[in-house]
Amino acid sequence: MTSVTLHGVIRLAIVPLVALAVASFHSTIRPLSAPVRAELKSAGVWQQGCPVSLAQLRVLTVTHWGFDNRAHTGQLVVNVDAAAPLARVFRRLYELRFPIRHMHLTDAYGPASSRPADNDISGSFECRQAVASPCTSKVRKGTGSWSEHAYGRAVDLNPVENPYVGCGMSRDPSSRPYLNRTRLRRGMVTPAVVAAFRSIGWGWGGSWSGATKDYMHFSASGH
Repeated sequence: MTSVTLHGVIRLAIVPLVALAVASFHSTIRPLSAPVRAELKSAGVWQQGCPVSLAQLRVLTVTHWGFDNRAHTGQLVVNVDAAAPLARVFRRLYELRFPIRHMHLTDAYGPASSRPADNDISGSFECRQAVASPCTSKVRKGTGSWSEHAYGRAVDLNPVENPYVGCGMSRDPSSRPYLNRTRLRRGMVTPAVVAAFRSIGWGWGGSWSGATKDYMHFSASGH
């Protein structure tokens, strides 16, 4: 090191700093603010009778890669007991440079006019029933039991690239090019992404037995 010129020392000092800036990941966990609570109610995704209270939910803010190869700030509403483990998962997804197309509260809960037209929205909390498989009915949407999303203990990633499939069918026409899971393309869930969620004990809907697969879906219970 002592034989390196002053110019060389400066270059050595700058390069690690640049690398650190590129690799930077940040996450925060905050209680729901009054505007977010109002947004959830207005969107109809929380109401009296839901299995969790608003006080049991948190806003998880994380850095993630987009399809434009740039770092973005994304947000999810999750259960308080899932927030810190999910922050570790999203750190790993950032390290993997796994791209997420849309992941912001306005995307998921804002007015219909403000939501992305492609509907490729990654999200978590939504007080609703579990979705019925396309195998059982082309019309029926609910199963009569709470979804893990209703507890804030599930995450859906890139639903267009990772569709909910039953008997080879999906209700979303834009997902049809991704029904073939043998050809891996950007935004599709990889084994490394599955491993990131498995590290906190969460299961993947793509590994369900039978003819129904939910490739976007990760949850604390595996269902």
